[in-house]
Amino acid sequence: MAPIPGTNRSLLDLDALRALVAVVDCGSFTTAAARLHSTQSTMSQKIRRLEESTGHRLLERDRRGVRPTDTGEALLAYARRLLALNDEAFDALSGEGTVVVRLGVPEDFVARPTTRELAAFSRRHPRVKLEVSSGLSRDLADRYDRGELDLALVKQRRGSRDAVARWPEKLKWIDSLSHPSIRTDPLPLVAFPPRGLYRDDMIEAVERLGRRWRISFTSTSLAGIQAAVADGLGISLLPARATGAGHVLLTRRHGLPSIDDMEIALLHRPNVDPAVRTLAEALAAMLARETGSVR
Repeated sequence: MAPIPGTNRSLLDLDALRALVAVVDCGSFTTAAARLHSTQSTMSQKIRRLEESTGHRLLERDRRGVRPTDTGEALLAYARRLLALNDEAFDALSGEGTVVVRLGVPEDFVARPTTRELAAFSRRHPRVKLEVSSGLSRDLADRYDRGELDLALVKQRRGSRDAVARWPEKLKWIDSLSHPSIRTDPLPLVAFPPRGLYRDDMIEAVERLGRRWRISFTSTSLAGIQAAVADGLGISLLPARATGAGHVLLTRRHGLPSIDDMEIALLHRPNVDPAVRTLAEALAAMLARETGSVR
């Protein structure tokens, strides 16, 4: 009798996959162990068994903490999907009919009115479980493309990819209110990392002015960018909603051009669960109000 296809393959341990996801998300075995009510040694054993079963090294440690290898990053996407399916299966068997919606939003949206809208949605739809992630738009778009998100708000150049709906993103040049940098030579720029939004726009605009420049501060964190500008480390380009009390707006009077080729895009797949579509409609209505535009 011929062997049944796939019977010689090892089965991935969901408990070990949950440990992998927790370690990567927390960046630490100790913090991940606390999150899962386990011990650091138990977490290490689970990761080691997972590496042995897959035949690959999945994690690397350095001074910045724990991060996945290339293989670990690939497995991580499958791990999230398998764990989500596992949870959905138990919810279905329990008869509660819980639907999980995985939403990704840019970091500067993790504040009112977005959180207020999400809270209102949860009250209206108690059987929908929201899992909200924030981060850089490029990372959210990558996660959406890998199937890790059901719905995503991303910022992009106008028309760069298909979207369910889109709205203009108003950008503002900002400087420190108390320690301005606009007259400094070379001009210090506070920016997101390479490939981050607005970085190339800033550099191109400053070079067109014929001014010398340098990157004075880089951060993946919006809060880090905001603080660096407010404390006088340089100027930056951010969405209007991200400007704060410690900032002053720079205009054409300062020689800086307006930049208006960015947009906010709402992404979901055609055949989504009705809960995803309902949440998308609620977010679309919120964005239409906030931007004063229609889709």
